[in-house]
Amino acid sequence: MRQHVFLIPGFFGFANFGDLRYFAHVREHLAAWARAHGIEAVFHYAPTYPTASIRRRAGRLVELIAEQAGGDDAPIHLIGHSTGGLDARLAVAPRVSLPCSVDPEPIARRVRSLVAVSTPHYGTPTAAFFTSILGQRALFLMSLFTIYAIRLGTIPLPLLVMLASALGSAGVGKLVPAGMVSQLYEQVLRDFSPERREQIERVLSEVRRDQTLLLQITPEGMDLFNALATERDGVRRGCVVSQAKPPTLARQLALGPTPSRQTTYSIFRALHTVASTLPTDLLPPLEAAQSKALERAYGRVPSVRGNDAMVPTLSQVWGEVVHAAWADHLDVIGHFHAPAHAPLHVDWIRTMSGFGRGEFESMWDAVARFSLG
Repeated sequence: MRQHVFLIPGFFGFANFGDLRYFAHVREHLAAWARAHGIEAVFHYAPTYPTASIRRRAGRLVELIAEQAGGDDAPIHLIGHSTGGLDARLAVAPRVSLPCSVDPEPIARRVRSLVAVSTPHYGTPTAAFFTSILGQRALFLMSLFTIYAIRLGTIPLPLLVMLASALGSAGVGKLVPAGMVSQLYEQVLRDFSPERREQIERVLSEVRRDQTLLLQITPEGMDLFNALATERDGVRRGCVVSQAKPPTLARQLALGPTPSRQTTYSIFRALHTVASTLPTDLLPPLEAAQSKALERAYGRVPSVRGNDAMVPTLSQVWGEVVHAAWADHLDVIGHFHAPAHAPLHVDWIRTMSGFGRGEFESMWDAVARFSLG
């Protein structure tokens, strides 16, 4: 029997940038797994809006599902990375009111499973940082940095240095002058084709225009979200949890003297510091099975300071822990260092967390078994 699987991108939702596909490696692996197990699965990208409100993103998700899977009544499985997991949760919540052109209820009734990957179910302090004037410029640079790194495999050192300056070594950086940001932006865009430049400009314009999402995924904002996004009966709920190995001088030295690697590790150190300040009073107690799954993966339950450079690890726990791994926020969707694989795996930032192709395959095998198996 046919089954539909929707892959929902998160914070920097650039799923439709041609060969810069957010879920390229994930889709490749899941499709191979389905074929090997004799399962007829149709995989869909569901790009929403980069930093718009969760409600607006969820409404767009419902519309995309209706467009791509509305011609039959086959089961639907949702896999959301980062804030994409929140979009999926809201889209299937009972009695939800969404700004969309179709009735969400018939779609939601077909959903059989939902896996949230590295999702901030209880918020992330990183969001609060990005809402400041300093943080807004850092967010813009971070968006440009992420797109460039994954598309071209290298990052201009001036962009790295400017982002590192904006973040600072301890999450308290400098206000980068707007003129310098604009000048660097124009220089970086020259490395892309005219068509790709237009796509990037469109996405980054959307990021500048609507940053409602950032306010909503603060720990305080997610406290309200969880009160309203109630669970739907019949939907299996699971999560994939990620935790980067905390920054240390020894790991930074192991990267060698290459300026770009050292600078990206400084960026990681700053991001890790920002994400390590989650208030404990907004976290629910872990269930016994959740604690055991985390202990198997990490040796012990992570502290409240543990995170993947974007989202606190304990904030990612929701439903059944399908898999947990030492990884950063984009490692989990295939953006780690593995240049010999085709298609090429390109790292986002070097966190020295030890996540590679083997860990990636184990993670997504677990997701496939949970969703389709």
